[in-house]
Amino acid sequence: MLNDPFGRKIEYLRLSVTDRCDFRCFYCLPRSHRDFETPSDWLTPDEIERLVAQFAVLGVKHVRLTGGEPLVRKGLDEIASRIAGVAGIEELSLSTNASRLSQFAEALSRAGVKRLNISLDSLDEAKFKQITGSQLKPVLEGIESAQAFGLSPIKINMVIMRGINDDEVEGMIEYCMDHDLTLRFIETMPVGEGGQAATERYIPLTEIEQRLKKRYTLRTAAMLGSGPARYFQINDTGFVIGFITPQSQHFCATCNRVRVSVTGDLHLCLGQEDKLALRPLMREGASDEAIQQAIRYAVAHKPERHNFHETPTAIIRPMSSLGG
Repeated sequence: MLNDPFGRKIEYLRLSVTDRCDFRCFYCLPRSHRDFETPSDWLTPDEIERLVAQFAVLGVKHVRLTGGEPLVRKGLDEIASRIAGVAGIEELSLSTNASRLSQFAEALSRAGVKRLNISLDSLDEAKFKQITGSQLKPVLEGIESAQAFGLSPIKINMVIMRGINDDEVEGMIEYCMDHDLTLRFIETMPVGEGGQAATERYIPLTEIEQRLKKRYTLRTAAMLGSGPARYFQINDTGFVIGFITPQSQHFCATCNRVRVSVTGDLHLCLGQEDKLALRPLMREGASDEAIQQAIRYAVAHKPERHNFHETPTAIIRPMSSLGG
């Protein structure tokens, strides 16, 4: 098993298959950003499959495909199918902005993807374009397609920003309730130029929680997944919302995940720069045992927590480079 110095068992791998995205959400990927990794440096499907197999031997059970936007990576369904076939991997999920999901939902379902996290920060067309630089309609159509092909549960992730979309909280609840979707609210994080610029829009989600308690009855609930959200059932509906609070109530003590970038760098914390390059080992002919040993070594140096409050401008890589 993979255990870090603080007794946390690492069972969850977030795997970025591209650092590129067809959206330019201002809190994530600034529209001026052009410093993307070159495709020749990306992990190949063979390398991805081999690397996931080493993590599985060490006890990782859940893999989430991330980006950037993973659906811009050609051959993603093949990559997904390979990962789903790795012995020991019990769950394969995907994070997406859903803009291309109508095209790929069926193939992803057949490849073995079970669950989706979909970014959706606004249901207002003009506001959605302000945030993302793109159109809302394809996203809503993508959600419908995913449901039609049996991808479930689908979790909607809404980053809450003061003066931008905080007035849409109740409307998003109604939309998700009507469409049988789980809704999760997320605090902004000072990661990269975009995230640091959005700091002035930060809202602690305790504020949103208290606001909702004046309108709804919130009861503690459970939800399938490996992430850090606190879940609540609204009234007696069976509808569930979640709160992800990396700043106001950090969940580092229960962190069970590591991240691998599209170029094969193993990152140990989203809010730190600790990492180990695994791609050179594979391309230089390292054995499976050597790769496993490198992973163990890295996890043995996983930091206890992020330092967003102490050093809010420390992380200069954009959120899109590692998938959040």
